[in-house]
Amino acid sequence: MQLYTYRERFFRRKNIPTGQLETQLKRNLTTFDITLLGVGHMIGAGIYVLTGAVVRNTAGPSIVLSFLLAGFASLLSALCYAEFGARFPKAGSAYTYAYVGIGELWAFIIGWNIILEHMLGAAAVARSWSGYLDSLLGNRIRNITEAELGVIDSTVFGEYPDFVAFLIVIIVAIFIALGSKTSTMFNNIFTVINLVVVVIVVGYGMSFADFGLWTGTTSTGQSKFFPFGVQGMLSGAASCFFAYIGFDGLATAGEEAKNPSRSIPVATFVSMSIVTLAYVLMSASLTLMIPYNVVHPTAAFADAFALKHATVARFAVSLGALCGMTTSLVGSIFALPRCVYAMASDGLLFAFLGKVNQSTKIPIYAVAIFSTMVAIIALLFDIETLVEFLSIGTLLAYSIVSACVIVLRYQPAPLGDSTKDMDEGGRLRHWVPFHGALADMQPGKAVIYALVVMTIAFFGFGLCLSTGIMTKTWYGILLTVLTVLISLFSLLFIAAHQQNRTALAFKVRFVPVIPAVSLLINIIMMLNLAPITWVRLVIWMAIGMAIYLLYGIRHSVEERPMGARFTKNTSYASVDGDDSPHVAVGTIGKGSQVNAQSDTPKDHMNASYINPAISLERIDSP
Repeated sequence: MQLYTYRERFFRRKNIPTGQLETQLKRNLTTFDITLLGVGHMIGAGIYVLTGAVVRNTAGPSIVLSFLLAGFASLLSALCYAEFGARFPKAGSAYTYAYVGIGELWAFIIGWNIILEHMLGAAAVARSWSGYLDSLLGNRIRNITEAELGVIDSTVFGEYPDFVAFLIVIIVAIFIALGSKTSTMFNNIFTVINLVVVVIVVGYGMSFADFGLWTGTTSTGQSKFFPFGVQGMLSGAASCFFAYIGFDGLATAGEEAKNPSRSIPVATFVSMSIVTLAYVLMSASLTLMIPYNVVHPTAAFADAFALKHATVARFAVSLGALCGMTTSLVGSIFALPRCVYAMASDGLLFAFLGKVNQSTKIPIYAVAIFSTMVAIIALLFDIETLVEFLSIGTLLAYSIVSACVIVLRYQPAPLGDSTKDMDEGGRLRHWVPFHGALADMQPGKAVIYALVVMTIAFFGFGLCLSTGIMTKTWYGILLTVLTVLISLFSLLFIAAHQQNRTALAFKVRFVPVIPAVSLLINIIMMLNLAPITWVRLVIWMAIGMAIYLLYGIRHSVEERPMGARFTKNTSYASVDGDDSPHVAVGTIGKGSQVNAQSDTPKDHMNASYINPAISLERIDSP
């Protein structure tokens, strides 16, 4: 058997045939279920976890613009997600999309970061859930815990171990383990309650509105609306981007949706519209009620109403906060094990994490292990530390999804049912002056090179913007002009190629402009995050790359020729109680192998992906 080089392994891609909907998971989620899953996930995280901390420490009243900017960036990313949801309705979120679009190494990086984002997001929500409950009880939970165990003197860990946050994670994980329909029914009830409370809070909160908190300047000459400057608003947008991570969770439900090609795009747009409106109105009502510098970082709305002596509203918002954060926690813990399941079933993470319980059709080991890790994080770390690290992995994942849309649009696609006749996708248009010089290049390759150059130029422009040198020094101005020109030339060069004719239920319009703008905004927000966030990302990525290089790269389903993938050792995602080897398609007799067209690594990398987790017919090992 021929071995792959490391370069071939890093960039081998998984191809899923159009319409491939086989899955071990149960398809029982409607568009309504998925929409409320996204709304519940996003509203809980954005309003009740981020708002207080970002208003007080980062953006002030300009958080309204931060949410709008983050929402616009998220909408562009959501468009790209919707196209992938229609193209490849499989679990795994951005991980699967990157695996299909640009290769295994990038897919692992994205999947590993999405796992981190869901873990930290769930832990932050659990910690904030405990804070709201403690606020309702007059801080009794905190006082009793500190009296019994003392105060932890650390800049990393919280001041006291939060056992309530630990317990709420475990309880939600139990509901998730009972099955997707049970957990979504639980989510739907709490989401509806939360939306009703949002309407009440906005309406009542606006009755206390004082627009003097937004207009004019302070005694020190600072703008009341921009107390941290425009840079603070941009940094706030980067932090607030985490609030929209719920639509990423929608993509992970694709393998359990009854009609994923329709449900995922519709649910994405509807939930994004509802959530963005709620974010803007809620943050506006908060910053118009009380000055930004007295906003409570963890129980912002309850504390604001308490300061206004609105006791009934305080209890109402606390109830809504608990319901909202519960649905957000459900969303995070719902999506987390499914990302792990997708990576384990492809062999990139340990095989036992891909095991699916036979009765509930849930990846039970992934739920148990990673929910326990989330509970421990919520127990030990404070919310400020968690919020700082929430957005960077999400922004990185969404950036690569946007890039993947460009890559896949400019790849040749089969004409009709033929696998030999390809369309003109990825080829230069005939009117381009230098068409002949690049005629011999493989279709789509020039687009990838131009995309890499454009991404580097975007990073250069983002650095000029975030450091402020674009208007202060001559070399800053020169570098800014140069990066803008390179970006525009690269974009025009990509647009000069022909797109493929693949028919999809939904396609992003104005490609490559919309994905490119999404990529640019995401990069700018990444560069506005705190430097310590990048340090933590490097540490997490070092752990992930160790797992990939020592385990995943050798156990990947794509590592073997087609026939060898269906031996007893390659059933990466078996069902509990049945560890026998399985085959995804066709009928294979004893000792036989799947017929591969070629034994070269290139052909194996480009062969249609066949998932060994799908049980249709048992085969015997040789």
